[in-house]
Amino acid sequence: MGPTASGKTGVALALAQHMPIEIISVDSALIYRGMDIGSAKPSVVELASVKHHLIDIIEPNQSFSVAQFLGAATQLIAEIRQRQRIPVFVGGTMMYYKAMLDGLGNLPQADAKIRAELDAEALQFGTPFLHQRLAQLDPITAERLKPNDSQRIQRALEVIAITGKPMSLLFAEQIKTNPIDQLFCISLEPSDRAVLHQRIATRFDSMLEQGFMDEMQSLRARGDLNLNMPSMRCVGYRQAWEYLDGDYDYSTMRERGIIATRQLAKRQMTWLRSIPQRTIIDCNLNDAGERALQLCLETGF
Repeated sequence: MGPTASGKTGVALALAQHMPIEIISVDSALIYRGMDIGSAKPSVVELASVKHHLIDIIEPNQSFSVAQFLGAATQLIAEIRQRQRIPVFVGGTMMYYKAMLDGLGNLPQADAKIRAELDAEALQFGTPFLHQRLAQLDPITAERLKPNDSQRIQRALEVIAITGKPMSLLFAEQIKTNPIDQLFCISLEPSDRAVLHQRIATRFDSMLEQGFMDEMQSLRARGDLNLNMPSMRCVGYRQAWEYLDGDYDYSTMRERGIIATRQLAKRQMTWLRSIPQRTIIDCNLNDAGERALQLCLETGF
């Protein structure tokens, strides 16, 4: 685990040189085909060096829920262990980790018709308008969501429309599903946030140099994507889309992309602090991979 740009992929690849592992991606952006540069997807060489799972599994106009991730992860663990190999989860989507550690409540499946209606309302009136409605129907959930958090606001309203109950009440009532057992959690975290911030800026500039804007143009040219979709709300992609819409200039797009990535890292760190069973390695250290390997060997993996 770890915030964005903490070096998770590098550490995982270092483990692969010494242990019989297969990597399961825990990243809600790497699931999309055609979103390679802006998501910092592992290179072709890296993907070929060790077997990876849950990368390039859906189109950007499709959705993939936490429940779907948990189901896929459970199945992959069994398959990988059957091959006498070790499943290693790598990524920074903290909701996925929480699901593995704590299980999920039995919330209803998505309803395409209701989602389409909410999408239309968001386009016409704006996400803050939907947030105000949520505040009336489920003030507890609304209080923990920002007024522009379109994905979670619409999900909360969808749950109310399907069940007639607020999400906060359902969470209080529900019996949790069994979480995945025997997880050993290594978390790459910076001792100095400034170093991580510099890594984020350097990586974003590298993405731009590699052709991120060309990738974004190709995605827009599909004609079936918009900013209300989870794929286009990914950090970097939203800012690039808005730049191509003419909302601001290139320099502002770069600045906003870097700031949004820093904010993502901050949210990830907040999530990590809520996971007491993690073992921390300073991601600023040059030997983070060696330290992770030693921890795995000491733990018996």
